Amino acid sequence: MSVRRSSVPRGSPPARAGDRLSARRRRSRRRTLVALCILSFLLCVGIVYGLQQSAVRISHIKILGADQSFAEIASATMQGNYFGIIPCDSIFFFPASRIRADIIAAHPDIAAVSISRDGFTSISITINDRVPIARWCPSTDSAYSMSSGQASSSQASSGQTDCYVFDAGGFIFALAASSTKTINNFALYAPLVGETPEPLRATVAHAETLPGMFDFARELATFGSSVASVVIRGDEVDEYLESSTRITYVLGHEQDAFTALVSARANMNLADGSLDYVDLRFDGKVYLKRKK
Repeated sequence: MSVRRSSVPRGSPPARAGDRLSARRRRSRRRTLVALCILSFLLCVGIVYGLQQSAVRISHIKILGADQSFAEIASATMQGNYFGIIPCDSIFFFPASRIRADIIAAHPDIAAVSISRDGFTSISITINDRVPIARWCPSTDSAYSMSSGQASSSQASSGQTDCYVFDAGGFIFALAASSTKTINNFALYAPLVGETPEPLRATVAHAETLPGMFDFARELATFGSSVASVVIRGDEVDEYLESSTRITYVLGHEQDAFTALVSARANMNLADGSLDYVDLRFDGKVYLKRKK
């Protein structure tokens, strides 16, 4: 009696079982992926809905160090939405850097703006004003006659309408008024950095040398006459005293100039107006010219 052999391989039943197991796993992964997508979508919808609620949107802006009008700039900056979905006045996503930039752009006399959150519906904006170091005046309107070397101290000390004030970094931020108080009473005549159509928002050239220059000007007051004006000409500085005497030295060499001036103190008087000028441009030497 003959036996018919089966044409199906013996290993096929286990293979079919493995296929069914793989299919179940793929279906399970698909269901998990779909569930995660739905959950993520619902979560995003919930977040967007939550961000639209007034409980987490800025409705009050507190201004510290200035008047409340600055709040209008901040409110205007927070108008609109990110991508048409997230409100710009959200306490979590409000544009702090843009608010700072817009306030400083509108008010160049402001040095810094700090913003902090006050709860979920309010922010505080602190305004720090620039400190006026001295007045800067255009050289064409200088109170001094460069040809004669004479100074009009009364003009230099008066508040000129075309003069401006600048901060410690040499940044010109406001027009000087007669009521403007500056740390230094003298005026500065100096070039500006770059080609500027107007002085406002420009920077004084050689700004990094201003601290040493102004220290030297204040030290000159110990000789009996205050400085009325400082004029920068290239790499040289002319400091005109109230007594009408001109002190000339090389920019950046204030300490050497002061040392030389002290060494010659016994031979001159800077307070009585008897000197036309004192030249300190040469190391260790003091040249002076007396008035006739």
